[in-house]
Amino acid sequence: MIKTTKQVRREATRLFRLCLVNGRVDESRVRQVVQRVLQSRRRGYLVLLGHFLRLLKFENARHAAEIESAIPLPSDLRTLVQTGLEGVYGSGITILFAQNPALIGGMRIHVGSDVYDCSVQSRLAALEKSFGISNRNGRDAPRSDRQSDLRSDELE
Repeated sequence: MIKTTKQVRREATRLFRLCLVNGRVDESRVRQVVQRVLQSRRRGYLVLLGHFLRLLKFENARHAAEIESAIPLPSDLRTLVQTGLEGVYGSGITILFAQNPALIGGMRIHVGSDVYDCSVQSRLAALEKSFGISNRNGRDAPRSDRQSDLRSDELE
């Protein structure tokens, strides 16, 4: 029997829910589910496991936070950020602090599909966009009126 993508996704979701214990993924249950699906070798089992893996990745990303800052954060600020994130996303969140000098200042927090970007880099990009400035790195940059007038005078 050939299953449609919708049926495979529905079955992957059902298997995923079997792996949840108190709202968290239980690794031993995940192993059992994967072993049973691999042993069954029914038609479409690899596609089913692909959708199952996708659901596991989404769930893992929901409980992992990456905090980027231009400079290393002091320990008191790290604790404050961690407490705030645990208040919003729950106490089981894994937090990774990283340094990214390209941010110039501020910080960027990425949790699952949520991004909180209060960096100087993002504010400069928004300002640049609001003025309609495009970064061309000197290629085909429009000339000012004065430069074009000088060139036309030189031709006469």
